[in-house]
Amino acid sequence: MQPRPGTSNGIGVQATVPVLASLNLAETLRFYTARLGFAALLEMDNYLILQRDGCELHFWPCNDRHIAENTSCYVRGDTAALHADFTARGLQLAPPIVQPWGMKEMFVIDPHGNLLKFGEPA
Repeated sequence: MQPRPGTSNGIGVQATVPVLASLNLAETLRFYTARLGFAALLEMDNYLILQRDGCELHFWPCNDRHIAENTSCYVRGDTAALHADFTARGLQLAPPIVQPWGMKEMFVIDPHGNLLKFGEPA
């Protein structure tokens, strides 16, 4: 019997990991560690891996700001707790709001234009 679409037999997809553009990997590292509480897992001249609470974000060097400004990722988490943490770290953020699609969300735009949407079921 075949599994129905969107399910598996215990093998296959375990996680998704966004790979975002960075105009300057050192600047990306500083912003994500100081303002968003991530820690570096890997720092190379041409790649950066950051982690917070089991969530990984990867970054590649890119000279085209247009790419970063048209890239986003969705991160599931406790938006109230994240908002409190991020603002305590100096970010000026609007508070999370409940969207018509039933998610409580907030967003952060990094220094290169990548959009990070943080959300949880309302």
